[in-house]
Amino acid sequence: MEEILHELLHALIETLKTVPFLFLAYLLMEFIEHKASDKMERYMEKIGNAGPAICSALGCIPQCGFSASASNLYTAGLITEGTLIAVFLTTSDEALPILLSTAGGHGAIWKLILCKIGIGIISGFAIDFVLKKMKVTKVEIDICKDCGCEEEEGILKPSLKHTLKISVFILLINVALGLAIHFLGEDRLSAVLLSDSLIQPFITALIGLIPNCAVSVMITNLYIEGALSFGSAIAGLCSGAGIGLTVLLKSNKCKKENIRIIAILYGISALFGFALMLFGIN
Repeated sequence: MEEILHELLHALIETLKTVPFLFLAYLLMEFIEHKASDKMERYMEKIGNAGPAICSALGCIPQCGFSASASNLYTAGLITEGTLIAVFLTTSDEALPILLSTAGGHGAIWKLILCKIGIGIISGFAIDFVLKKMKVTKVEIDICKDCGCEEEEGILKPSLKHTLKISVFILLINVALGLAIHFLGEDRLSAVLLSDSLIQPFITALIGLIPNCAVSVMITNLYIEGALSFGSAIAGLCSGAGIGLTVLLKSNKCKKENIRIIAILYGISALFGFALMLFGIN
């Protein structure tokens, strides 16, 4: 019972950490929709091409709230798919603090940051280029559809309403995943990862998709302990978009887009991790 209460408290704390980011993102979207839609469209046209570079740098800040904000901004059509995936690839929640607090992890910090930013920028620009050439456009989603926000006055109350709804959803997901990971155990997950195998990055990238900070903690610890290669750690930490994927699945109702984004995120993470492992970069 004590362990369950600990996991519930941990899930609540992790959810509360994201609330300010979610609220600011919804506040921004409400403001744009009601006050500055034309100006924002012109502004996004100006910086749209530079989105992957700018947001990759922001994504590496040790938190996962930015990935949640990016999911909402993508759903509203304010950033491109390449920019969103660049944020997901560079998102760092628990990895950097753990490396900073570990004597053996200091040397890997800059290598990890630069590698993730490089992968994010390259992938973001490539995705936007390919989708533009294929004439793939974003399906427009109205996040306020059927929620009654259009009947509210001002932007504060609708923003709070959206933040509360998505926060409850995130809390439930965090509780379920936290309990599952806790009772499954890190030792068992370590065995599943097949040490020194060339398919390790593909397995790690798949585990990294689990939207919970406990996964990034586990991957970082296994890397420090030598159970994971640097390439496998990169694969898992790149695919680990924090709660960004949870928010995307909740807010973006276009299942085809969501499946494509998750598939691209997994593929890029696994392939870059495999390449690093194949060339012996540690």
